[in-house]
Amino acid sequence: MGDVTEKEMNNLTFKSDTVLSDVHLHCPNKRRLMVRLNAVGQPVFLSYFKLLWNTDVQASEKYAREDTTEREHQYSSGDEVCDKDRTNVKNERELMTEGIEALLDDDGDLEVVRRPQTAPDLQAENLLRNRVYPVILMKGKEDAFEDEEQECTCSDVIKIEHTMATPLEDVGKQVWRAAFLLADYILFKRDTFRCCTVLELGGGTGITSIIMGTVANRVYCTDVGEDLLAMCEQNVALNKHLMEPGGGEIKVKELDWLKDEFCTDPEALYSWSEEEIADLHDHCTVIMAADVFYDDDLTDALFRTVYRITHNLKNSCMVFLAIEKLNFTLRHMDVTCEAYSHFRNTLNDLENLQDGKMKYNVEPIKPDFCQFLSYERIEQL
Repeated sequence: MGDVTEKEMNNLTFKSDTVLSDVHLHCPNKRRLMVRLNAVGQPVFLSYFKLLWNTDVQASEKYAREDTTEREHQYSSGDEVCDKDRTNVKNERELMTEGIEALLDDDGDLEVVRRPQTAPDLQAENLLRNRVYPVILMKGKEDAFEDEEQECTCSDVIKIEHTMATPLEDVGKQVWRAAFLLADYILFKRDTFRCCTVLELGGGTGITSIIMGTVANRVYCTDVGEDLLAMCEQNVALNKHLMEPGGGEIKVKELDWLKDEFCTDPEALYSWSEEEIADLHDHCTVIMAADVFYDDDLTDALFRTVYRITHNLKNSCMVFLAIEKLNFTLRHMDVTCEAYSHFRNTLNDLENLQDGKMKYNVEPIKPDFCQFLSYERIEQL
């Protein structure tokens, strides 16, 4: 890294061809533990994302899975089990309450962090954002991180290795807001995804798949690039304890939307076995993707992939897509809504498709459900 001083490391500047995820601006001066350089020389950081709810409910997941065959209409939630004829007092409504309580102030009012809209508002409310000065902690100084680790328990914290700024082609190595939004929805609608087989397209750092893995039976987390997939696999390993109570499994695999077939080369890392492809086709009922709509060609390729995969599934499938309307595009190198407009048009084309083979119904989900992860839920999500 040359003759770089500690002051220069702490006062980060980014080149014009790099993109910084806004997730890190939510806590602008939070300390970041740099753990290594990846294969292309980018600094990799370790961040802790705390769940804003009581995850003791996860302890009942394993029981719920094992008991499914005997109690088809029963499920566990907290320390209660209810069947279809009883009122479950610890269902999604209570999960929502638990999440909201974590966001209440001393007077019981809901604290909602929103981006101020105008400069006068910023000055009036004294909410002007600080310049980003993340303190870089090098590996070997973990003792400086102890106070934060002591606040974290195994059951309520997700550890994610990620980069903070990358060229556009490596944005999957960062953490983005729509991934948190989709993770919130998964936690809010846990029973919808319980014991499912799930495919994530463009999984990036794997944070959404990890959340899904606490509920689902098996998750295929897919993306392209050995360096990115290795980071994702490392994050799955870091959070393995979160999946253990429910017995969930996450498999990190390569899936290139620009190719018509799965990678089955046994010599290639993250390739698919014939058994895994068959398992996906036989059991997958959920496909999800978050923050992958920033380029028109890639959007087209993703929808072709969705069509090809759903066409081969034995069961009907729900596809959940999360997007931030304002994002960078490869074409303009700027923040724009153009990528979102193309996404909506392509989605409409899919819904209106009449090929006699598949029927797609599109239903928007309002992002007014409870927030379980700490990030800035802006109105563009």
